[in-house]
Order: sequence, then C-alpha cells, then structure tokens
Amino acid sequence: MYRKVFASKVFERKVVVVTGGCAGIGRALVLRMAQAGARLAVLDLDQHELDSLTQHLADHLNCEALGLGCDVADAEAVSKAIARVIERFGGIDVLVNNAGITHRSTFADTELAVFQRVMAVNYFGALHCTRAALPSLLQRQGQIIVLSSLSGFTPLLYRSAYNASKHALHGLFDTLRYEIKGSGVNVMLVCPGFTATDLRKNALVGDGSLTRQPPLAVGKVASAQDVAEAIYQGALRRRRLLVLSNVDWRARLLARFFPRLFERVLLPRISGLKPQSRR
Repeated sequence: MYRKVFASKVFERKVVVVTGGCAGIGRALVLRMAQAGARLAVLDLDQHELDSLTQHLADHLNCEALGLGCDVADAEAVSKAIARVIERFGGIDVLVNNAGITHRSTFADTELAVFQRVMAVNYFGALHCTRAALPSLLQRQGQIIVLSSLSGFTPLLYRSAYNASKHALHGLFDTLRYEIKGSGVNVMLVCPGFTATDLRKNALVGDGSLTRQPPLAVGKVASAQDVAEAIYQGALRRRRLLVLSNVDWRARLLARFFPRLFERVLLPRISGLKPQSRR
C-alpha cells in the first residue's frame, strides 16, 4: 500500500513536456500523466487540437496544461516553445520525445525529401527538444523519455528512412546517457511494437504524399493506452530501456545472432504486406 501511495505522488506537480501529444501514444501519455497530477506542456502541429486537449485536461482532470503549436523539426520554433514552457512553469522535469512520422516505400522508390523529412522529425526533433530542455532537466534531475521502436533493433521492410531514424536515436541517447552520468537525469529509450495509432494510417509513400493503402497486416497490435501505462510505470522506475511485451523476442534474438534465418523466417511476416510504389 505504501508503495502505491508513493508511486501516485511521484509526478504530482511535476512539469512534463510531451511532443506529438495530441494523438496516439502521446495523447494517452498526456492523459496518464495528468491523472498522476503532473502539469503538462503539449507540443504538436495543430493549435485547434491542442486547445481542445488542454481544455479537456482542465475540465475533466483539473490539470494545468499549456498547448503549443510547434514543428519539432524547426530548431528555432522548438527553442521558443521550450522557453515558453520554462517561463510558464518554472522548469521541466520530464521530456517525452514522442513526435514521429513514418513511410511505406522501397528505398529505390523513396525520394530524398522523404528521408530528410523523416529524419528531421524523428531524429532532429528529439535532438532539438533535448538540447533546449537539457539545462532545466539537469537542474531538476529530471527524465528524458524517447520513443524508439521495434525497428530500433530489428529491420522492417519498406521503412528504410524510419528504421534509420530510430537507430540514430539509440546512438544519440545512449551516448547522452553516458555523458550525463551522475547528473541525476535519467534517459529511457522505449521500444513499442506495432501500436494502434494514426502513425501507420498517415504514413508517407515514396513521393512524399500520404498513403492510400490501409495499414499493413502485422502481428499483435497494442493499444496506445497500454503503451502509455507501460511508459508511465517505466518512468516511475527510471528505466534505461523499455521493450514492450508485444515486441517479438524471437525477432530480436534472430536479427542479432542469426540474421540470415531472421531474413528468411520472420522479416516478411513482421514487415506486413508489400506496398505498391508511389500511391
């Protein structure tokens, strides 16, 4: 009982910044942190959706929240947004780098602009936010939470830009963790498997347009709420790496130690159906 009471107070009045917080895992995590008593700063693209979310947080969860329209790929916009958060709340205790986009197209059919956009959001977006928030996080001995993916350690077909961005996140934040060791700041990389969000529905194709195809057929799909709860529990324990239960352990094992067997047996299945180019 005492552990439960203590756990319920960990994030009370803490300032939590969530990027891409209006939908999917980001929104579910915003709601979970609000339930825990946190004060929320939500960064996303659509100000109308942000206003609606912050009003919901105030009306239903009595949560103090700030919604800021911001493209995390824009370093200057991020710097201004983080400055506003610190001005409003006095500092940042938790930064959740959640914003991300994906694509479904072969490497040969993917235009350079798509690679650049995916990296700009998934990798540089997390980099921009972390650089801007790091002084406050160090001062308050906070946490950095980074949404990676199954593809952070297991390749998936037709997602070369997405896979590359997630590998880059591991390289960046594993290094940062060592560099700030002893500072009191925790860095947690989160690797969900396939999750029921709009990310797959809004995937880009090779020419940069949105896909017209339904989401790929995949294995076990988790709910955004279940993923958010797992992240919340991981944050309570200040985990370093959180690999969620619907990530196929066989894929991890085979991809690392038996790559040829992985390519033959598991890669086609976990990658889903082959998309047609430029639709």
